Amino acid sequence: MAEILVLAEHSGETVKKVTSELLTLARQFGEPAAVWIGPGAEAGRERLAEFGAAKVYVADGGDIGDYVVAPVAEILAVLVAQKSPAAVLVAATPEGKEAAGRLAVKTNSGVITDAVGLTAGDGGGLVAEQSIFGGAIIVQSRVRTGTPIIAVRPNSAAAEPAPAAAEIEAVAVELSDAAKAVRVTERVVAERGERPELTEAAIVVSGGRGVGNAENFVLIEKLADSLGAAVGASRAATDAGWYPHQFQVGQTGKTVSPQLYLAVGISGAIQHRAGMQTSKTIMVINKDPEAPIFELADFGVVGDLFAVVPQLTEEVERRSAN
Repeated sequence: MAEILVLAEHSGETVKKVTSELLTLARQFGEPAAVWIGPGAEAGRERLAEFGAAKVYVADGGDIGDYVVAPVAEILAVLVAQKSPAAVLVAATPEGKEAAGRLAVKTNSGVITDAVGLTAGDGGGLVAEQSIFGGAIIVQSRVRTGTPIIAVRPNSAAAEPAPAAAEIEAVAVELSDAAKAVRVTERVVAERGERPELTEAAIVVSGGRGVGNAENFVLIEKLADSLGAAVGASRAATDAGWYPHQFQVGQTGKTVSPQLYLAVGISGAIQHRAGMQTSKTIMVINKDPEAPIFELADFGVVGDLFAVVPQLTEEVERRSAN
């Protein structure tokens, strides 16, 4: 069975959820092998083994963490040449997609970004499902040249455990001068609350123009906290200064694909829909029954969010307490 390389997303010693999802996908088509770049592999090995990594290729040079994405592509290119994998899977994050593009150039291979599903093609190979043109069209794509390099959106697949050995194998790579051209000069740890990260959350509650002002976003936060969800916002809300821009969901913000997406007071402009329409289940609360967002909804409530949201929050908290 051919190997499928999975670029491990991690923060220090902590394996990010999307890596578990990629390993789960990889198991369906080959033998998953995680690629860990930087320190912390020993601590992350148990998590990688839990979700099926047969091997963990570790590149942990003394200064490898001092550079940005270019070294990642060089390391992956070396592994592609040595191991001849059936495919390379990365997370469709800004860093992951940049690494995928650079790797495609280095290996003369095709690259597919923002995949939301994978299937086996006729005659072998992987077929990726993509949502394009702001979600207006769903297409199936496949790489015809070189090693398929596919960037998969977080939360596109459910992570399912399947224990494996996760044998660690060191990878020695001499980075080129070009890969060292841009150096990280400073790192600042962002303050985080107890809510999950927006792009990795299984549930997202987003507020839009209908919320009215920044103070009213407490309603969105309370509902999100009752569900253990992340908080998002539409572009209209962030441009108005009601919520920080790093929580914007949409074409010019972050793309999310949670198991449950609650859109509260959001009309559903194409810009916003492009960032959330691949969510597994979509629930909408809006007082306008003609709002475009209802076209995507699996469940919809036509009503005043200031009446509906507090009742919904209360009911969720009541059921959680029982």
